[in-house]
Amino acid sequence: MTLSLLTAAKAAPAKPIAETAAPPGDPLADLQHYWDVSVAWVNSHWLQIGIAVGAGLLIYFVLSMARRFALKYAQSAEGDLTLTHIAGRVIHKTKSAVIAIIAVRMVAGYAQPPAAILQIIQFVFTVAVVLQVAIWVREIILGLIGRRAAEGHNETLSNAMGIIRLLISVALFAIAIIVILDNMGVNVTGLIAGLGIGGIAIGLAAQGIFSDLFASLSIIFDRPFRVGETIKYDTSTATVERIGLKSTRLRSVNGELLVISNTNLLGKEITNFAHLHRRRVTFTISVIYQTTPQMLRDLPALLEEQVKAAGHEFIRSSFLTFGPSSLDFELLFDVFTEQFEEVVAARTDVGIRLFEALAAAGYEFAYPTQTTFTAAPDGTMIMPYPESPKPKASAAKAAKPG
Repeated sequence: MTLSLLTAAKAAPAKPIAETAAPPGDPLADLQHYWDVSVAWVNSHWLQIGIAVGAGLLIYFVLSMARRFALKYAQSAEGDLTLTHIAGRVIHKTKSAVIAIIAVRMVAGYAQPPAAILQIIQFVFTVAVVLQVAIWVREIILGLIGRRAAEGHNETLSNAMGIIRLLISVALFAIAIIVILDNMGVNVTGLIAGLGIGGIAIGLAAQGIFSDLFASLSIIFDRPFRVGETIKYDTSTATVERIGLKSTRLRSVNGELLVISNTNLLGKEITNFAHLHRRRVTFTISVIYQTTPQMLRDLPALLEEQVKAAGHEFIRSSFLTFGPSSLDFELLFDVFTEQFEEVVAARTDVGIRLFEALAAAGYEFAYPTQTTFTAAPDGTMIMPYPESPKPKASAAKAAKPG
């Protein structure tokens, strides 16, 4: 008997429930109307409803098990704030109610519910999925930001996570509400325009704060420099002590504490002296004009020899220019180190070696000098002082001993 009923139900396609309009303005009548329609739907589609319920439960069970296994795998991964760990956080934020609503929406069409019930299912499904997607996106963004903060051990970004979470949550859920209202048939054009005008007003009122905040995030993510690194900003050379949300604190080489807003800091050229595998040192060697041509030809080789003897890489040494009171040579060499103190020590060592070698080879260092010549009215050169008389021969002989 049961088999014949199932066969008859399959053979005869279900007819949609004929709905009659309820009397307007009467809530009790509306409720009675929807109740009668629902009862009629259950009586005429009980087999489809039963199959749909079974299929929905199966879908819910499969999705729940998939979420459980994915979450277990993500939590078993080593390390914090890895991509697998972030995926685990996203899966963990998936609500069981959302899975149930997805299962109901997937089987609702097979049961052929009345239009009113189908609209309710569609509305609840849209709201649940849009909010769930907003939660997923928020967790992904916060996870990536947290991972960035952990990689650089950035205290500023860790302290700013509260305000970043608030801004991201407000933005995402505002978008989610607009999408929900749009799916409900509400004209959201005016709402979007109002939010835009309000955002512009807030942005103009707090322009300086947001400018420094975004500049701080730019420093954190782009990493033009980090805490502890030595940089040159404008005309100041200093070490970065702290990167704040509004300003960055630098300790100059003279000991002063420089507090510079992040916007101004990024507005000028910054030279970062960190992670230099080599540093170039330049010397200018000035010798006197009385140096012989052969000694000038030998000077570059002598400079190269002293640089290599100190253990550094020689770049070049050549004649530079005819100075006002000197013949100038240029010396360039590289010191392979990241520590500036070692560069200073190497520069001192090479300078002393050069002084010793040049003095031993007979070179004389030039210094600013000026020679004055005196001329007679007719233009002939004369001595500026009278010549001393020559000693007489008798006096010279008398001066000799014995």
